[in-house]
Amino acid sequence: MASSLKRLSTKRKFVADGVFYSELNELLTRELAEDGYAGVEVRTTPHRTEIIIRATRTQNVLGENGRRIRELTSVVQKRFGFADGAVELYAERVQNRGLCAQAQAESLKFKLLGGLAVRRACYGVVRFVMEASAKGCEVIVTGKLRGQRAKGMKFGDGYMIKTGHAGQVYTDTAVRHVLMRQGVIGIKVSIFLPHDPSGKMGPKIPLDDVVKIHEPKPEVDPEALLAAQEQARAAAAMAAAAPPMEPMPPVEPQVPMVDPNASAGF
Repeated sequence: MASSLKRLSTKRKFVADGVFYSELNELLTRELAEDGYAGVEVRTTPHRTEIIIRATRTQNVLGENGRRIRELTSVVQKRFGFADGAVELYAERVQNRGLCAQAQAESLKFKLLGGLAVRRACYGVVRFVMEASAKGCEVIVTGKLRGQRAKGMKFGDGYMIKTGHAGQVYTDTAVRHVLMRQGVIGIKVSIFLPHDPSGKMGPKIPLDDVVKIHEPKPEVDPEALLAAQEQARAAAAMAAAAPPMEPMPPVEPQVPMVDPNASAGF
């Protein structure tokens, strides 16, 4: 991606960036599934490319003395043709894993692989998400849940918007495939994030249909307002009708009188 020195057209550059992100996300999803992998962010600077891996257990991502993160850096560098030192991988801890759909989908996946009942596992995820101050949660599980007949089950709680701009901004969605003995089970976890003005727990922008009513301003008595206006008008009329004051003549400084006998010594 970044190794090619020839200039790409804008369309080809966006396609190349998308392919790079997709392949990188697939690699990290398979490699760091057990470590609570929750997404990746790619930051491109003039000197190097920074890849931030978001996970719930960052210590496992780093490895002993940073060994595992160095191995991942080497794999990414060789696969995508980066120069030495041109790519750097970092691990970032997820602040609230209850509001991260990818972390909850991975958790549900390992619960099902461990043999936990589907209904109990899904209700556990929904309860954990709602306790993490989410506005709503929905878990959909499809496949051979019991017996040979495939079916789908839907578990939800709270408030959920799926369409429009609010559905894109406020809803965090993750899909995982669980390879069970009887077949493949599909998992879809959707979390409706809360509004957060700081932007840490959820989106900064408020929902379109949330109306905030401010406290009304203190009302002024009309009679008191009219009386104050009349007083101001009367004071202005009196100031205009009063004759102008004449300037006072300047006062000459008085010279103190000196007694001649005192000065002569008598």
